[in-house]
Amino acid sequence: MENPRGEKSFVVGAARIGAGPLEPGLYLVATPIGNLSDITLRALEVLAAADILACEDTRTSRVLTARYGISRAMTAYHEHNAREAGPRLLAAIEAGQSVALISDAGTPLVSDPGYRLVEQAAEKGLRVVPVPGPSAVLAALSASGLPTDAFLFAGFLPVKDGQRRRRLDTYRQTPATLIFFESPRRLTESLAAMAEVLGGERQACVAREITKAFEEMRRATLADLAAHYAKAGAPKGEIVVCIAPPGAPEEASAEDTDRLLLSLAAEMPAAKAAGEAARMTGGRKSDLYQRLLALKEKSDAG
Repeated sequence: MENPRGEKSFVVGAARIGAGPLEPGLYLVATPIGNLSDITLRALEVLAAADILACEDTRTSRVLTARYGISRAMTAYHEHNAREAGPRLLAAIEAGQSVALISDAGTPLVSDPGYRLVEQAAEKGLRVVPVPGPSAVLAALSASGLPTDAFLFAGFLPVKDGQRRRRLDTYRQTPATLIFFESPRRLTESLAAMAEVLGGERQACVAREITKAFEEMRRATLADLAAHYAKAGAPKGEIVVCIAPPGAPEEASAEDTDRLLLSLAAEMPAAKAAGEAARMTGGRKSDLYQRLLALKEKSDAG
């Protein structure tokens, strides 16, 4: 809130803490993913002091700001108004103001449109300031019991089953723990596809409702997790799925390589697909590119 002298502040417990002015720039503020107590003091300072508070959903954000005695005008910035709202926010920064960007939960830019705003701010040479904090990705990984030395966050899988399986196939030999967001409604079918494409023996963890009252970490093989949720039905809450890396790399058969090439080519240009396949298999990009062209020619002829 702002007192009569124009000083801004927030409340923690019984203490009201002042928040000093901010330099012009775009501040990316991580907010709690469930438990409102997970907000950082620095995040509260920025939310209280910023000239403009841009939110994915102002109704959700007001729950957080009210908890800490921050009374602010808010402006919406989300997928549906980014083209109109983005230029206004950038113009405000260019005019010397500070803009705090928050999503409904967690770190902005992770599965939300904020990356466009950061890209545009960077192109204009404007200051972009990360204010780190809660992240469902790292929270799930840290409690999963799976390797943490290398991991790949793959976001949400495609909704359609065929596209989902092709996407999973591109990650089949990735030497890292895989992390996905998933809708409770699609969890059962996604786990079944993961078990079939990646291997049912892979260790995995379904993290549900992280930091909330009914938090659950269910650890088992992909096959067992798929069977459990097929029987139990769709769970409630936000879901993160972590999957262990594959075992010792296999020497890909010609059939496996062909399948990989076609899966990649369904989502990207041929040259890029060949390059990605080369990275994943250790083969030569030029050889894989020629092989993909032959496969496409054979498919067209058939």
